[in-house]
Amino acid sequence: MPESDAHEKILLGISSCLIGEKVRFDGGHKQNRYVLDTLGKYFSYRPFCPEMAIGLGVPRETIRLVDIDGQRQAVGNKNAALNVTDALIQSAQDQQSWHRQIFGYIVIYTATMMRNFPTLPIEEEGRLGDPVLREGFVKRVFVYKRWHDMLANGLDWAALTEFHARHKLILYSHNQDLGRNLGRELSAAHSQPIEDYAPSYLTQLMDILKIYAKRSNHVNVLEHIRGYLKRDLDKSDKQELSESIENYRLGLLPLIVPITLLRHHFRKIPNEYIERSYYMQPHPDELMLLNSL
Repeated sequence: MPESDAHEKILLGISSCLIGEKVRFDGGHKQNRYVLDTLGKYFSYRPFCPEMAIGLGVPRETIRLVDIDGQRQAVGNKNAALNVTDALIQSAQDQQSWHRQIFGYIVIYTATMMRNFPTLPIEEEGRLGDPVLREGFVKRVFVYKRWHDMLANGLDWAALTEFHARHKLILYSHNQDLGRNLGRELSAAHSQPIEDYAPSYLTQLMDILKIYAKRSNHVNVLEHIRGYLKRDLDKSDKQELSESIENYRLGLLPLIVPITLLRHHFRKIPNEYIERSYYMQPHPDELMLLNSL
């Protein structure tokens, strides 16, 4: 397995109410214990409340999103004359300096920040209850952090090629065709300055990771990884591994089961490529995100 990421907490932005600050329209909060207790072991948070930032105060009228003349507008739930769209957009623009310092954002809703930082992992709080979306978001955060760690260590073609190789199987689990295309593009891009190509690579990388990782794609990757063991396992081990992957395909077992079995075999039969790949450990095991897939 790849070496463990240093247990330095990764900074995320977060809606203030989700960490228990009483900033909601009614003076309450929407504290999320999973975010605080589980993700909080690996993430630190920079809270922000846009409604408070534009001076709406507590308590306040609730704001809803509506389409007006083809544009998304934030207006009062009871008083449609209360339109805070421009103020919220400006507030989001004003936060760009610290948005550049974070590696993900858990929000209630924001569109402006998504436009300003299209590669930043962003997820709405309500969607974190979905195991696939939750795992996908956390995985993107760790990939994004590793990307910036690579930049901090000095970007060159060797570093970028190694970065891609270690994430290739993760990309294949989301979309094999796009993953392969990105690899081919990377190989052909060496004639241009790497500083010109890197932003395009990052955009495509994060776009692929936003695609839902289907069970069938995971099965294909697991079968590919199993191929590295075909000459070394005895008949019973091969049968056990095949049944584990098949039962995952059928939805009878979570993804962590065949992955744990593969890890077991590769500890006894090391393979440098698999050892360097992040696929079987995309994030800390303690988060147990693969247990629900």
